[in-house]
Amino acid sequence: MTEKIKDEFPILQQHVYEKPLIYLDNAATTQKPASVLTAVTEYYQTINSNVHRGVHHLSVLATEAYEDTRTTIQQFIGAKHSHEIVFTRGTTEAINLVANGFANTILKKDDEIIVSTMEHHSNIVPWQLAAERCGAKLKVIPIDENGEIDPIAYQNLFSPKTKIVAITHVSNVLGTINPIKDMIKTAHEHQVPILIDGAQGIKSTKVNVQDLDCDFYCFSGHKIYAPMGIGILYGKEKYLEQLPPYQCGGEMIKNVSFEKTTFNTLPFKFEAGTPNVGGAIGLKAAIDFILKIGQDQLLAHDNMLLKYTEEKMQEIEGIRFIGQAKDKAAVISFLLDKNHPADVGTLLDTMGIAVRTGHHCAEPLMNRYQIPGTVRVSLAVYNTKNEIDKLVEALKKIKIMLS
Repeated sequence: MTEKIKDEFPILQQHVYEKPLIYLDNAATTQKPASVLTAVTEYYQTINSNVHRGVHHLSVLATEAYEDTRTTIQQFIGAKHSHEIVFTRGTTEAINLVANGFANTILKKDDEIIVSTMEHHSNIVPWQLAAERCGAKLKVIPIDENGEIDPIAYQNLFSPKTKIVAITHVSNVLGTINPIKDMIKTAHEHQVPILIDGAQGIKSTKVNVQDLDCDFYCFSGHKIYAPMGIGILYGKEKYLEQLPPYQCGGEMIKNVSFEKTTFNTLPFKFEAGTPNVGGAIGLKAAIDFILKIGQDQLLAHDNMLLKYTEEKMQEIEGIRFIGQAKDKAAVISFLLDKNHPADVGTLLDTMGIAVRTGHHCAEPLMNRYQIPGTVRVSLAVYNTKNEIDKLVEALKKIKIMLS
């Protein structure tokens, strides 16, 4: 099945340094199937127009396609209302939207925000800035050596001053799948809302926001085979109503005068300016691609290939895995002997194998493990056992080259 699916991705048919491209950097971004590329191209070739603001034929068709994507997202993640789906540029903007709103309306001096050691910078820095504006502070959930959150420590961080929890669903470095349903329940027992950074979770799990009962869930289209520059903020209606607009301009207003401006209804009060209509249409095509294959089949493939990759890599003497949680997504971070991750990644590139190296926008996590960074292999539907065999063979060669 995988080789047939791989044929649907034009970019994967190329050679790098005269070797077939093996793309193992899917936690950074996934490649796009032909169906997504076609959907975006057709939009620009046939109905390119601004949405919601025109009565002419192209605008009507573009608006229908754009709002159809919103409904598709609502159904895909199990939201109660389509107006709880806000289009953003990606996970980062979605988190900033919420953090800015909390800073403007909810956070006060000495209030507390709970995050974890494994967060991406995009789920740390917005909360730091919000805390600085209000005189609030961050409290950090520790993790153990395997990369798992300490549930007792998490419970003990709550106080009457806790105003929000912001936690990643799946670590982009460790692959740890956090027990977010339990964590959401704990937060709600303390009457505290919780935001889930789902940038990796949307690909690695089946998400139903009503079942999870999360208050906010954020993700980016480009992590699930859609174009870059399109993302989603899901928020419960009561919180989206409470938060102020994040940006101002066209679409998000109801009436404007020099004396007073009133804002549009949900979700439009958070969607200022001309939206990425082509990106939204591409996102719908990506979800259609996922559903055509089947989420269960995709997750089964990821789990199979993750197990195979870990077993094969254990054959390499000197491999050190960073993060070995019991519940894990298809992400493997490792070090090869004492070699710098960048050296390993550069040599892999010359062999046609694309991986990610560095701190992965998670410097506090690197400090936790006292390492400068890792080499990261992250898997997707088009990756194969044969590619993993070539990766392991390449790493064995590199080990000798760098010894």
